[in-house]
Amino acid sequence: MPFSPFHLVDGDQARGLVLLADHASRDLPQEYGSLGLPPSQFERHIAYDIGVEQLTRRLAAMLDVPAVLGGFSRLLIDPNRGEDDPTLIMRLSDGAIIPGNNPMPIEEREKRLDEFYRPYHRAVAQTIDAVSEASGKAPLIISIHSFTAFWKTTPRPWHAGILWDKDPRAVVPLLEGLRADPQLIVGDNEPYDGALRNDTMFQHCIVPGLAHALIEVRQDLIAEETGVAHWADRLAPILEAMNADPDMHEARQFGSRTGPIEEVYDE
Repeated sequence: MPFSPFHLVDGDQARGLVLLADHASRDLPQEYGSLGLPPSQFERHIAYDIGVEQLTRRLAAMLDVPAVLGGFSRLLIDPNRGEDDPTLIMRLSDGAIIPGNNPMPIEEREKRLDEFYRPYHRAVAQTIDAVSEASGKAPLIISIHSFTAFWKTTPRPWHAGILWDKDPRAVVPLLEGLRADPQLIVGDNEPYDGALRNDTMFQHCIVPGLAHALIEVRQDLIAEETGVAHWADRLAPILEAMNADPDMHEARQFGSRTGPIEEVYDE
């Protein structure tokens, strides 16, 4: 079968909710082999977000909503970066030199944009448009990611984090819902800052003014099926309640901490 840069999960588009998973896959097209890396590197976070594909698919099934999953490893090209981001194609990632990305001719960079990155983002845009049309309202967008339990040798205490820029609509209920469990440590723009110019949320949510949030779950908590099921059971009712709030379905500009909003991509 031909290599697909994205995978679509069916759901009821009239529900007005879309799930995204930029880093769901560690797959590479056959022509790229392993980018010169040993197989062990594809077990690590540098290749994909561990547990995210399973969690996203389970949530989509529980909520009966569509999802778009990235179909290629972030080692090939990172769909959650702007086209002008210097980390779009990594030459070195968490101590691993990536031979297949060194050097990176302009022609090869453009090929990866055309064949993988842009088709993924077109699929995201088309899914959002289809959900908007079917539901008759602006969709709520939730992006699912995962993060390592340690960065270098420093432990990360958070069980999950909610990343965002300036639009608080989806962020406040997510934080409140997760923090209702006193055993959870939930980061607010931790372990990363959610304001990243031209990333997926910027392109598809901040520019058009759609309510959104990026959920990061610690990888050791969703590396096994039992953990995936546990976190899906935890997140599904929170997302269900959020999606029932009319405020989540109004297109409204909040701007960005990264600078003025403008249409950067015109697909």
